[in-house]
Amino acid sequence: MNQRELFLRHVAQTSTAPLALEITKAEGAVLRDVNGKEYIDLIGGISVANVGHRHPKVIDAIHQQLDSYMHIMVYGEFVEAPQVQYAHYLAQHLPQSLNSVYFTNSGAEAVEGAMKLAKRATNRTQIIACENSYHGSTQGALSIIGSEYWRNAYRPLLPGILHLQYNSQELIDAIDTNTACVILETVQAEAGIIIPDTNWLQAVRKRCTETGTLLILDEIQAGFGRTGKLWGFEHFGVVPDIVLLGKALGGGMPLGAFVADRELMMQLAKNPVLGHITTFGGHPVCCAAGLAAMQALINESMIDGVTQKGELFKSLLQHEQIKAVRHIGLLMAVEFDSFETNKKVIDAVIETGALTDWFLFASNCLRICPPLTISEAEIRKACSIIIEVLNKN
Repeated sequence: MNQRELFLRHVAQTSTAPLALEITKAEGAVLRDVNGKEYIDLIGGISVANVGHRHPKVIDAIHQQLDSYMHIMVYGEFVEAPQVQYAHYLAQHLPQSLNSVYFTNSGAEAVEGAMKLAKRATNRTQIIACENSYHGSTQGALSIIGSEYWRNAYRPLLPGILHLQYNSQELIDAIDTNTACVILETVQAEAGIIIPDTNWLQAVRKRCTETGTLLILDEIQAGFGRTGKLWGFEHFGVVPDIVLLGKALGGGMPLGAFVADRELMMQLAKNPVLGHITTFGGHPVCCAAGLAAMQALINESMIDGVTQKGELFKSLLQHEQIKAVRHIGLLMAVEFDSFETNKKVIDAVIETGALTDWFLFASNCLRICPPLTISEAEIRKACSIIIEVLNKN
């Protein structure tokens, strides 16, 4: 049997129709398959490869850490330099109140930890989330996912969850002294790139402060320069009580984190002790890779060109079949009239040499979130592929 047959037989499937591309090389913003065919990567591992695939400084950091040690002890017991240095670097580049980092294995685990911390710190159980929100697929994260289509098959889930509309006054009005936390994507990604109204997000922040409710902002897709600023919340003049990180956090390695003030985070260290625990969270190799990636992101000024590159995409993606292009930086949705149209376009674009997909809650929208290092020439080529496909469609 070949690799594809083994993949279908032995690797647990998440759908009945996986892409099943066999990629043998990834470099910068380009993927190469087993047949030598190249694809411009317009997905970036779903906002993971912000600094590009296999950035040399990330590769060097991984090699150096491998020469020292890999896993040695459950998270939080030993002083492991990669964790310490990365947490320190993150704190230096976050608002002063976000100074204590709990590293996890993934963004979903960061969501779980933050939900626990909010309930523990406030002694409340109600959580407000949004319709068409995505925060992961574990049981707690699934409880706050904004679609009954995904929730229904796994009920009963966590009680006390209110799902309300993003950008709505109804959500603000629902926040009261029974609310443990409000958890929001800073920009709703899987809904097809829905950007919050600045006044609305500031009003949510104000109401949370008034009621002693924690504001949790999910920056798992929006963070690390994706929106044109280091953190998405910088666009809106708010600071969360807890910020969720993942995807690009590990520079291509699996890593997540939730970050809060140290006094708040210490609630997980007592009554009971080990209030949140993980074996592999903050793996030293992952932290070394993530630190190198974030340093490259900042030291090489990768964020400086993100807004301009997003505008270039938008200017080139003009066609009668395109209903709208919504974006903030290089987090972009190209809207068509239906999923059927979008799927035909996606399949043809992949066949022609650019990798893209659709959004969970906006299946009529084509996803563009490439490595931030994508060149102008690669942008122009990718857009020409999309327009060529539309002209033939």
